[in-house]
Amino acid sequence: MADPGEIKNEEEDLSADIKDWSKHQVKQWALKEAGVDDKFADILLQEDIKGSSLLLLDKTDLTDLGVTLGPAKLIIHARDELLKLRKEHPTSSVNQSGRPCKPYPFHRYHDTCRYTENSILDVTESGASDYIEPCHEYKAFINTSDEDKMKKFTTDVIRFAAACMNSRTNGTIHFGVADKPHGEVLGVHVTDKEAYGKKLNDAINDYFEHKHKPAAKMCIKPPRFVGVLNKDMTSSGKCVIEVDIVPDSMICKENIYHIGLETKKAKKKAKRKETDKTETKQSNYFYVRDGSSSRDLLAPTTNAKPMEEYNKFVDRLPQLSQLRKQAEEKHLKVIKSSRQGSRLSQMITGGSNSLDKSHFERYVIVTNKSHSIQLESMEFLLELNPTAVLDFDPESAKNGLQWHFQEQSTVNVHLPVQYKITEGVEDIASKLKLTRNTSWVFCNGGINDEAPSDIENWFTDKGASVRDVISFLCRKDVLPNKRFLVIFLLLSAVSEKTDPLVETFSTFWQELRGTEQIICICENENAFTCWKDLIEARYGINISDRCIYELSFAEVNGTIRSLLSENRKSSRFLPCGGGSKVLFKKKVERSLNSLDVLCVNQCEGGNEDKIVIEENFYKGGKVSWWNFYFSEQPGSTPFIKRDKFDFIVNTVIPELCSLRKACVLFNLMHVPGCGGTTLAMHTLWFLRDKYRCAVLRDSNADLAEVAEQVVKLLVYDHEEQLPRVPVLLMIDDFEDMDKVFDLQQLIEKECVRKDIQSSSPQVILLNCMRSESSEQNETTAETVFIGNNLSQMEQKQFEQKLVEIEKTHKNAETFYGFMIMKKNFLPEYIQGVVRNTLKSFNINQKHAQLIAVLVLLNVYCKGASLSVSLCEEFLGLQPKPFCGSGSVEDGFGKFSTFISIVSVEGKVVFKAVKMIHSSIAWHCLQELTTTHNVKRVEITNLLLNADKLYESTQGKDKLMHDVRYMLVKRHHSVEEESQFSPLIQDIASESQGLEEMVLLNASKRFQRDAIISQLLARYYYLKKKDFKEAKDWAGRAKDLSRENSYIADTSAQVIKHELKNAIANYKDVPIKPEKLNIFLKMARSAIDAFKETQDLAKKESVQRLQNKTRQDNCPFNTSGCLGEIQVGVIVIEILKKTPIFSSGNVRHDVMSRVLSGNANSGIQEVERHDPMRNKHTHYYSILRQFEDVLYNLKFRMKLNIDLLDNFYVNLGSRCGMKDSREQVARIELFRCFKQYADLFCKTDSADLLKNKTMHTMLQVHHARQSLEFRKADTYCGILSCLSNPVSNLTEMMEKIARQYEFVLANAADSSVKERINFIYVNVVLSCIKPGSRQLQPYQKLLDLLSQVLRGQIPLSDNLPLHFIAVALLWPQQHLKPAERRSLGRYVSQMRTSYHAVMKEVCNGKRPVVHFFMGKKRGYERLVHFGEIERCVRAGQEQIASMWGNGKIWKEKEVEELLCRVTGEVQGNLILADTCIPDVKIEITPMFRSQLSGRAKGSKVSFFIGFSMKGPLAIDIN
Repeated sequence: MADPGEIKNEEEDLSADIKDWSKHQVKQWALKEAGVDDKFADILLQEDIKGSSLLLLDKTDLTDLGVTLGPAKLIIHARDELLKLRKEHPTSSVNQSGRPCKPYPFHRYHDTCRYTENSILDVTESGASDYIEPCHEYKAFINTSDEDKMKKFTTDVIRFAAACMNSRTNGTIHFGVADKPHGEVLGVHVTDKEAYGKKLNDAINDYFEHKHKPAAKMCIKPPRFVGVLNKDMTSSGKCVIEVDIVPDSMICKENIYHIGLETKKAKKKAKRKETDKTETKQSNYFYVRDGSSSRDLLAPTTNAKPMEEYNKFVDRLPQLSQLRKQAEEKHLKVIKSSRQGSRLSQMITGGSNSLDKSHFERYVIVTNKSHSIQLESMEFLLELNPTAVLDFDPESAKNGLQWHFQEQSTVNVHLPVQYKITEGVEDIASKLKLTRNTSWVFCNGGINDEAPSDIENWFTDKGASVRDVISFLCRKDVLPNKRFLVIFLLLSAVSEKTDPLVETFSTFWQELRGTEQIICICENENAFTCWKDLIEARYGINISDRCIYELSFAEVNGTIRSLLSENRKSSRFLPCGGGSKVLFKKKVERSLNSLDVLCVNQCEGGNEDKIVIEENFYKGGKVSWWNFYFSEQPGSTPFIKRDKFDFIVNTVIPELCSLRKACVLFNLMHVPGCGGTTLAMHTLWFLRDKYRCAVLRDSNADLAEVAEQVVKLLVYDHEEQLPRVPVLLMIDDFEDMDKVFDLQQLIEKECVRKDIQSSSPQVILLNCMRSESSEQNETTAETVFIGNNLSQMEQKQFEQKLVEIEKTHKNAETFYGFMIMKKNFLPEYIQGVVRNTLKSFNINQKHAQLIAVLVLLNVYCKGASLSVSLCEEFLGLQPKPFCGSGSVEDGFGKFSTFISIVSVEGKVVFKAVKMIHSSIAWHCLQELTTTHNVKRVEITNLLLNADKLYESTQGKDKLMHDVRYMLVKRHHSVEEESQFSPLIQDIASESQGLEEMVLLNASKRFQRDAIISQLLARYYYLKKKDFKEAKDWAGRAKDLSRENSYIADTSAQVIKHELKNAIANYKDVPIKPEKLNIFLKMARSAIDAFKETQDLAKKESVQRLQNKTRQDNCPFNTSGCLGEIQVGVIVIEILKKTPIFSSGNVRHDVMSRVLSGNANSGIQEVERHDPMRNKHTHYYSILRQFEDVLYNLKFRMKLNIDLLDNFYVNLGSRCGMKDSREQVARIELFRCFKQYADLFCKTDSADLLKNKTMHTMLQVHHARQSLEFRKADTYCGILSCLSNPVSNLTEMMEKIARQYEFVLANAADSSVKERINFIYVNVVLSCIKPGSRQLQPYQKLLDLLSQVLRGQIPLSDNLPLHFIAVALLWPQQHLKPAERRSLGRYVSQMRTSYHAVMKEVCNGKRPVVHFFMGKKRGYERLVHFGEIERCVRAGQEQIASMWGNGKIWKEKEVEELLCRVTGEVQGNLILADTCIPDVKIEITPMFRSQLSGRAKGSKVSFFIGFSMKGPLAIDIN
């Protein structure tokens, strides 16, 4: 039997601090850890060596005490190793106690509780209390050598287990928890967890009696390894080993448990013996719990009756067993059935008990450290699709909740600092994609090298930025007021009052003004109690009724998922090749956040309310997929099929699929409210199993991102399978065709980037666009028009559908959207409905004001709406965070039948109110102005002045955009360039003069908006002729936008119009000198201002071209060039009214020479020859002050005229359509050029023209002036004859040819430019009149071209020369060898010249293809586009569409006309074959996507088009 004191010492844990060791503990350490003999350990005891003394000892001290060298070295080495270990694994000192924490839940293995290093378990080592509450025992387990660890573990567990079983109390023994400081979590490193369980099982077999081994194995639970976190919540790699003891009364009954423990006693040995021998002795022990320790009742004692205490305990055992049994029964009664499942369902849906119809539109999750066990129960988060997750686990991305969530869904990872308001709130939300994907906010570091913080430092390090996140999310202009729910998901227990989650709760509670929008889900009741107590202690509120804690996370997961319809839970599928389907993974679907993807099994298994959905649609709401689905169910009549439906499905789309472009387009033009969008969506629904169908959610989305997502949808799950199922993408509400073309181009580029082979269309764009005209447009294979006039067949379908509607709906009379179409858009019907509904209208009532604002917005800004939140604020409604709390429709009263609720995809996604039909809105506005005398100006001023509409609510930015659009957006046409927006013009017509007040109110609402200031400047100079005020507003606009060429142009226009006005108001002729001075000063200022506009325009254009991150296709702003030309014309008009230049042809010629900057015709020279110079002295004095303007006038005008001609002739719109504003500008340029030509391009005098003996040089001069008069002095002017034919074009071109021939034959100074122009004249004449006698022989023309190419070529002539050289010298058998070899160089030089000449003006434009290579020889080898147009015989819009889709090349006559060339693919280029085997020419494809997926060296065929940018490969096959 071992000595009791010795056993006690063996049990006793050593303090973490060596200084605290007693002399007995030092002896124990020397025996066990240093491994010395008893006699040397006894020396340390006898010499009173305590822990503090041990630290001071060295080897000499020990040998002086009688310890031999070997043991002395062992003692010193063991001490130093221990000190080293302590340094590497420091623990908190007694004075710096850790924070309290709860022990791991008893008898549980899959809970997620973890300890934090140095925290203090808030239970003490104790004995039995109520038998059920476990007693605890702590073992530091860090001073034990690796060899002895397992032995100590099993011995301590067996001793503790026997004590608990005998005492019939539950218990837990903890390894890695210090006794001093009491309960401090230290943690231990465990490499082989299985070994602990195995060794413990072996120990039970070794130490318990045979008959009790089964009971012991049932009562002693397997070891549990509880993870230990660092203070900053990252993993430490350590754990606490815990063993639970559960002496169940059914197992233990009335048994008693003795154990046999081995003890080691060293024998006395000889001094020189090299090995120590020990004997092992089996001793019998009977342990019970006695206070905080286990005591052996069989230990030797000085008591007279040594067995008395043992016997008493054994006698009392039946009673002890009975007490245990009663305690177990009492504990079972406490466990009650939970009703929290139904509570959770109510709280998380706002009372609807269905997530499909939840009151809450958005969810925000706040969570902390997760455990791997919990992750499998977190599927409900995927279904909630939270807007934001505030995650306090720094390792979440590594192995936590974020990592798990991102495996299944799309997330955007953020740091809190990204939510700080540094710009517009909705701009920040848009950049963060806040309402499109889940925003995962790491609130305690863990990403982007952001280090985590512990609890003590979190508030100072990260607290402020997390508060910014919460404040941002709770703003009314970010998430819908009272319609989002914050869920505190406590994955780890919160036990500290300074825990970041407590602070986070406080911030949400304050921002949301209560807990109605907050729920807390805790893992168990202990976690809940701790959380509730912390909140109550700190804030004095009881959150019990907002907490769920009786459900496991598995039950929470099941409960929430049960609230989904089968449709939401079921898998969704996309079509694949051969009629197969592929699973559409949720993660992929959510990553395509710009698209509403229509699946093959859309709506199946849904439980949507058919009555509600149909009512919304028939009232005038937008159609949804459910409407098509319901119409296909048994008992329903089919969805109304419009007449154009079959044409689109059976003709348009199949024909498009036969084309060779990656992305093709067709347009569905429709009058608003006539069912165009519904027809487009019906087409998608019908074709959903043949195409991958999707709708673009937001027409203002980033188009590059949209293109990326479209291609991702295209290639999803069949990258290798060819051909792919094409994507059919519906786009709606684009403002102009340029934007549609931008998207088409970006999709093509993305196909190229992904190397997608496109021998057939991969993406079909169904462009659903409003038509400004209600008149029937031609329906073509590329454009379908839907007007407001139903056919008889369509009317019949509407009548049949009405019969069905009246059977199932009680309020069919309010289905105005349906009835308007059923009545075939009858104005009298709409007018009657409007008049009846608005009869009680009173503009002083809030809901009347709001409907008036909605009406105005809808009439002047198509698709405008007001957010639900904004309407609630304006109407004073107080929304509640639960269902049935009153709707915004109720707030509109009788007018509610005119509105519908829609989802708006803007910078943030939000619910909004809009008018049900554009016709209703228009008639409402008419009714308000006529019957109720509420004019447009009154409604507009209400809209601009009502601050309540612009407070921080959802949709504020959208409203600002729509209001600004109404004020600013002008409608342009070729016939008339509108000066102001339709709203401003209508207000001016209806309430003349009051438009000024509207614009001034607009400037107050949009104080920092340069465009509004520009609008006022335009108003004052155009309407009011108040140029001082106009200059002031133009200056304000310029201050707000210094680098904007359009703003600069307004300043220039103000001066120009002031000059024109001053001249118009001045009636005296001739002009007086002082007025001449004023006019020329103004002209100089205007010219300088227009020059500034030109510089800014060029700078903008180059910047757009160089911007690689964001494509900006805004074209070059030509207004500065045209403006300077216009001022030049005004200056000419001014000078004509002066006596110096006003009398007769001679004076006209003098002015021409002066303004040409002729060295011999300066102002002084004119004055010297003026017989009336004394009378005109003042005029000459003033003119000399403006020599800089006058001498450069012709040069500057000609420079700008040529630049604009170059721009208009060589560059076309990207979509092939003519820009109405550009056409207006070209008409004005023609007017100005006529003025220019009348002055500068006429022969000196009529008398000279009659002179038969006129000198040859004068005739050359005459010819050159004549050529310039016809714009034939530039290659651009000559080429323009092909696109702008005039009545006598043939005669004119032949005359031009004769004049050039004369000039080249007789002018000694003929230029390279004139010879190049002569070549162009012959080519153009050959296109206009192939058999003309004025045509040079083709070979002679080629000889002239070769001659020019061999000579010196001015830089300015490089581009036109090399263009025509490439077009004419394209390899033919009769070409000379040198010309064959040089063609590749000409192509290269042409491309270089194009970039040099056009880089400042080419952005947003495409190079015009002037000629195509035909099959014939000679002149006829070049085919101009006019011939192709004649083959097609279609309107300009249709030709543009056919060009864009490539369908034009399939026309039989076109194919017969053009020559198809072969070549081989070389990356992004083609090496074109020629008739000469060794000559191959590099060609750029017009559409690079046509080369995608083709291997290098692949053979292709194509047509060749010649543009100034180089030859293009067209219709690649």
